[in-house]
Amino acid sequence: MAQSERLAILGTGNIGAALAHGLVRAGLYAPQDILLTRRHAAPLAEFSAAGFTVGTDNLDALARASVIVLAVQPQQLDDLLDEIAPAIDPANHGIISVASGASCSEIAARLGGRASVVRAMPNVAIAIGQSMTCIAGGSEEARATAVRVFDAVGTTMVIEEEQMVPATALCACGIAFFLRTIRAAAQGGIEIGFHPEDAIAMAAQTALGAAALTLESGRHPEREIDTVTTPRGCTIAGLNELEHRGLSSAMIKGILTAAEKAATLYSAD
Repeated sequence: MAQSERLAILGTGNIGAALAHGLVRAGLYAPQDILLTRRHAAPLAEFSAAGFTVGTDNLDALARASVIVLAVQPQQLDDLLDEIAPAIDPANHGIISVASGASCSEIAARLGGRASVVRAMPNVAIAIGQSMTCIAGGSEEARATAVRVFDAVGTTMVIEEEQMVPATALCACGIAFFLRTIRAAAQGGIEIGFHPEDAIAMAAQTALGAAALTLESGRHPEREIDTVTTPRGCTIAGLNELEHRGLSSAMIKGILTAAEKAATLYSAD
């Protein structure tokens, strides 16, 4: 395959690995057309066995791919940018950063202003094609490439770059918040008599149904809630107890706190 059709993920941690799995699962790329790097390659052994190209040489990956995903932790980003800056070819490389907190202009400046940079904020559900990914910045062509990549692994939304930190809290951190609510519901299920594995399956499928209702109906969640609450019923009794215990306010505060933290994760030298 030509360089222009290959994708490299530099810094393949949890998000990078999930993206690689998701892109292959979606059929957008074959394993051999995705190059994966990280400082120590041993954790990528399963990818190598599956046919991915893996290694530790970021410059070699740049020479063999045109879509470059920066997937390192924010505190590692500057070192990576300094390493790859001399090898960036604006005619052949499009940069997509999934590093929290670093703006397109900060990344572009570190690269010598020689590449179009797009920010993307997916979540780990990219591995199963169910990510909510927000995309910002870059040229129209570069954004189109990012949308094509992330549409293959979920749903994308193009937003203004100043909204990327809030998007990190709501979507990337948010998946953990919803997973925690599933765990809590399952624990409640255990307490009322279900075996743990059954309670988790029931809670997860119920959460999936709630999300699907919201997305497919296009109605506000409260409208759907109204369809299952009856006067003096068990649903309204449970809802009122949840609100009495602070469910909504706790979720809101968690998202606000995550956004405040996300804003501090990257600081350019």
